[in-house]
Amino acid sequence: MDHSHHQHQSAEHHDHDKHAGHSVAMFKDKFWLSLALTLPVLAYSEMIQQWLRFTPPTFPGSQYVPFVFSTIIFFYGGLVFIKSAIGELKARMPGMMTLISLAIITAYTYSVATQFFIDGEGFFWELATLVTIMLLGHWLEMASVAKAENALDAISELLPDKAEKIVNGKPQPVLVSALKVGDLVLIRPGSRIPVDGVIVDGSSSVDEAAITGESKPVSKSVNDGVVAGTGNQDGSLTVKVTKLGQDTALAGIMRLVAEAQTSKSNVQVLADKAAFYLTITAIATAIATFIFWLIAKDAGFALERSVTVLIIACPHALGLAIPLVVSISTALSARNGLLVRKRLALEAARKLDWVLFDKTGTLTKGEHGVTDIWATKGYTEEDVLHLAASLEQNSEHIVGKGIVRKAEEEHVHLDKVAHFKALPGLGVQGTLHGKDVFIAASYRYIQENKLTVPDEIAKAVKQAAKEGKTEVYLVTNNKVVGALGLADIVRTQSKQTIATLKNMGIKTGMITGDSEEVAAYVSKQLGLDHYFAEVKPEDKAAKVKQLQKNGQKVAMVGDGINDAPALTQADIGIAIGAGTDVAIKSADIILVKSDPRDVVKVINLSKATYRKMRQNLAWATGYNLFAIPLAAGVLYGEGIVLAPALGAVLMSVSTVVVAFNAQLLRRTKL
Repeated sequence: MDHSHHQHQSAEHHDHDKHAGHSVAMFKDKFWLSLALTLPVLAYSEMIQQWLRFTPPTFPGSQYVPFVFSTIIFFYGGLVFIKSAIGELKARMPGMMTLISLAIITAYTYSVATQFFIDGEGFFWELATLVTIMLLGHWLEMASVAKAENALDAISELLPDKAEKIVNGKPQPVLVSALKVGDLVLIRPGSRIPVDGVIVDGSSSVDEAAITGESKPVSKSVNDGVVAGTGNQDGSLTVKVTKLGQDTALAGIMRLVAEAQTSKSNVQVLADKAAFYLTITAIATAIATFIFWLIAKDAGFALERSVTVLIIACPHALGLAIPLVVSISTALSARNGLLVRKRLALEAARKLDWVLFDKTGTLTKGEHGVTDIWATKGYTEEDVLHLAASLEQNSEHIVGKGIVRKAEEEHVHLDKVAHFKALPGLGVQGTLHGKDVFIAASYRYIQENKLTVPDEIAKAVKQAAKEGKTEVYLVTNNKVVGALGLADIVRTQSKQTIATLKNMGIKTGMITGDSEEVAAYVSKQLGLDHYFAEVKPEDKAAKVKQLQKNGQKVAMVGDGINDAPALTQADIGIAIGAGTDVAIKSADIILVKSDPRDVVKVINLSKATYRKMRQNLAWATGYNLFAIPLAAGVLYGEGIVLAPALGAVLMSVSTVVVAFNAQLLRRTKL
């Protein structure tokens, strides 16, 4: 944990002392037993009998019922709070446990004194109800925090314990922990994938929703990677293990979720401070109240008022206000394929001025696709695509692959090529339809063989080259009969993202190592506010700095490797497409899907989380402004006094309101 010193103390008080060794079940059991014991205390308390106008059966010693049962409640239910208070005081961070303990110790001591030694009304029924209500509040609090933290358990449950290792061609059940990198594993339809690996045989569709948040199954075949924790659907796969255990993407995600849950947020530090000051204020007010009423009235009334002040001021809701929102927003972000490594980054996202995107692989797909097809007389565009793709069908080259992909998308059938020959650095040639020799070649081939590009397509091809597109010419009998233009394809989601960010009033920019022409072309297509072209990887961080002038807040979105310095320099570093390399250390937030639209989700989550934190803080501290003076007896002259038990009810209500309000965050559509 990287806290500064004073934060460290508050972190300690929050993360360790408050619920050290406590469990949801323990509070639940203590609550129900205390509740059962509280009923006889109420029945045998004079004030309750007067209010409800009833008399319980009396028996020898029945006047001691409240004393005996309250004593059991105090030691069985109340000691939990006292132990925690000692922890708080040791950490020099008096907080809610200190207040609760002060209230119950004072109430119990005074009541025992009135029972045996002095005249006055005891507080046994108030003490019993107070402890019971406090236990209820804690049980609810811990249950809701536990529910939010289940995000981690849910993720770990995705990993099967056993796998089927292929030994001498036959599957054998083994423990996943016994597998080694390089082993072959059989994954049957409908089972979960236990390791990160590469498919060596079979094809299937895989449900990756748990890792990426993507609802549609992804089709996979030989040489495709698979990730531990995802679900195999309809086909059998043989997978070669590449990563195990702690190295898998899933383990990385779990580490990040855990890191995010423990990382402090600014608002949390504020809440800790508020709880501390509230404790000091409450103790001071309680002492002042006691002294005032001791002089103005009597010791019994003075004590009752000061105990009520202590009860009311318990900053319970305050302790719950932020942690609950944090854990729910962590779960919500993981469900949406956003991994938040630094809470402070998420908090800052609501105040962004600029979002700067890396081009290749972020705004674009990072793969060549056909953008234009030109044909000369006697040929159609489909002919050009059919002939070029037939020639390129066995090509390993990125451009050739792009042409074949386009033909597949358009359902253009491919012909067998005879006498195939690669022309290194220039293109490919082969005989099609049994007679004509066709060549798919680069502009360099045209120059070297002094061929001319027909007028009808020359202008369009020239323009495409200006925009940074790669051109491929189709040649037969030394005549150019058509051409294709290819470019790194802009993701469809990029357009949407830029438009949405603009509507939010956020400026958008792009940074790329590509030429000025390419950058200008992509920038215009997307409607960006600014672009940086021909930027070397090592200069990217300097460009981010340039945008940060005059205190502008900048988020950098990149794909990790050469973007690391820029991601670190930005106010928020967002890494995209981290399905494999989850450990991109320089990013604050990781988008598991390679979808730029998730940047908008980050900003929406930031706004929603902050809104809930503010509402909860306002509620948790605000009600004290009215309740503490009432408890101190400010309106006593008007006949309005707040009973200690009612104080406890009010305090618990505020806790429940805060818990309920935090749960509403789950409904947020990002």
